[in-house]
Amino acid sequence: MGPGQVRVVAIASLTPLEELDAEPFLVDSRSQHAMCARWAVERGYVVTRELLVRGLRPDHRALWADVDAGLVDLFVAPSRRVLERALSSVEEFTAECARRGVRVETVGRAEPSYDARMKACVHRRLSMPTAGYDGR
Repeated sequence: MGPGQVRVVAIASLTPLEELDAEPFLVDSRSQHAMCARWAVERGYVVTRELLVRGLRPDHRALWADVDAGLVDLFVAPSRRVLERALSSVEEFTAECARRGVRVETVGRAEPSYDARMKACVHRRLSMPTAGYDGR
């Protein structure tokens, strides 16, 4: 990491596998984090932490520990929709970010379309993590 490089926390939503058919992107946290990582690289930023959360309170220590330690410059999530799933209150979170002087942004790209094959890959990856399956 270079001097002055912007340090990013990528936020993804932890959405139950049961919602895969209706909300494949919200379930596919790997794709959410990858979208944030691409966004960061395009700007010369570096992702220093990935969070995978659902309904997290805006005052939760998991959000602020690295900020308090001076290790984070901004939070990014793929979309407002992901933030709404990941946090219990996006408004309170953005207000706290403003108070602490930490930016919060969304990637703002369209979510990928998932066909049956892609959904099957996500299902396999999430339902077999202890069986040695690496997600490929």
